[in-house]
Amino acid sequence: MKPRSRFGGIFDKYEIKATRTGGGYAEKYGKKIEHWDIAPSPEYFKELFRVSQNQIIWGGNYFSLPPTRCFAIWRKLTISESFTMAMCEYAWTSFNDNAKWIELAPQGKAGEKRFHPTQKPVALYRWLLQQYAKPGDKIIDTHAGSASSLIACIEAGYEYIGFEIDKDYYTAACERIEAFAAQQSLFREG
Repeated sequence: MKPRSRFGGIFDKYEIKATRTGGGYAEKYGKKIEHWDIAPSPEYFKELFRVSQNQIIWGGNYFSLPPTRCFAIWRKLTISESFTMAMCEYAWTSFNDNAKWIELAPQGKAGEKRFHPTQKPVALYRWLLQQYAKPGDKIIDTHAGSASSLIACIEAGYEYIGFEIDKDYYTAACERIEAFAAQQSLFREG
């Protein structure tokens, strides 16, 4: 069986060569994009809904998910219409609330090293936690990537668990969390 694309399936309409260069997929951040750009299976979503009370799913518009009135939009402030990166990203949520949006630069803090192709700023996850999390919630990120969500959890005092299938991204995310935690401990009163 062919892997599922980020569009939730393999459709001839979308199997264009736009992301391919010279017969192979484009490389970005030292990785072949095809290796992480695979849609989760329907079984993944079934299990996610079983083990979690609420969900926020980035790229939810690419998957077969139930209707929602509470979606979150992240408008990337520094992206123009002529740039190849999307000007905004959509997150499907399971919350019974109104749709919300936030405007933030995609790169986060000036000089912050990016190592993941879909790395999001910590401020985006800080905002999501402020909007939707409650004291005592445990946060799970099944696609932790650069660990921005986990750093926001550390800042806000939420218990968290993150998963990342790619060994290199996992290692870099762990190093990022350790560096953040070490920096935080320098400023704590003893």
